[in-house]
Amino acid sequence: MQIVGDTCADLFPGQVEGLDITLVPLTFTLDGKVYRSGVDIDSEGFYRLLGQSRGFPTTSQPSVGDFVEVYRRLAAKDPTILSIHIASALSGTYNSAVAAAELVPEADITVYDSKKVSGPLGWMLEAAARAAKAGWDKERILALLQRMTAETYFIFTVPSLKYLIHGGRISHLKGLLATAFGIKPLIGVDNSTGALTQEGQARTMRAALQAMVVHMSRQYAPGTALRTQVLHGDNLESAQMLHEMIDRQFDCVWMPIGAIAPVLGAHTGPGLVGAFYGPLSLFADIPGNPWHK
Repeated sequence: MQIVGDTCADLFPGQVEGLDITLVPLTFTLDGKVYRSGVDIDSEGFYRLLGQSRGFPTTSQPSVGDFVEVYRRLAAKDPTILSIHIASALSGTYNSAVAAAELVPEADITVYDSKKVSGPLGWMLEAAARAAKAGWDKERILALLQRMTAETYFIFTVPSLKYLIHGGRISHLKGLLATAFGIKPLIGVDNSTGALTQEGQARTMRAALQAMVVHMSRQYAPGTALRTQVLHGDNLESAQMLHEMIDRQFDCVWMPIGAIAPVLGAHTGPGLVGAFYGPLSLFADIPGNPWHK
């Protein structure tokens, strides 16, 4: 079985070592130049360019043709394909993949709307690849992905809302827009729809980080065993601070702190800090899972 994803997933080398995952890149345009996220440029290079630019980046989903090319190439080796993608509420990538699957009848393609982005999407791709490598059938892997959709969470904050407002990703959060200036929002991802949700706000970055831990504590009792990860957009200091706050509250199995994908940073701008988490028991049956007690 072949596992396909997209570059809205945040993965790091140690996480996918020995696994076969094909990522279809999204692109962004900055100052008239087009970049394939995670291919032509990494996060460090992206934020350096962003700091030198006076404009806003714009993003594009993979085309139907991009997916057709990937599916046909993979099908020549193994026609069973599981394609797992960023929430359809946040990008048209899923719809491109669905349309492409219909154009490749020689393959058995299932396209899954993760209703996730960034780290949790990466977790899903890792889990699916480990399960496929161990010989799980597609139905069993899909059942695991459905549990991960329901039981993993993402909450983040940004120092400024201007990039999210420009990209139109929070136009439905009327209350947040009404108080956009001078606040640090707490934004989550709805597990049932994949849309962004308003979870609170704070006046300072430290207060926003503390509020994220409080939000987590409403979902899980202190001391609960969690799989956790903190990612950031050129804001390692705040990411380390959030890591320490969470670690004091929960019994964590930590994945490495890392930087979010360039195409995601194009929507959030510099300074994002986010936490991804789920009950450790959710990952217990994943074959070869190195992230455990």
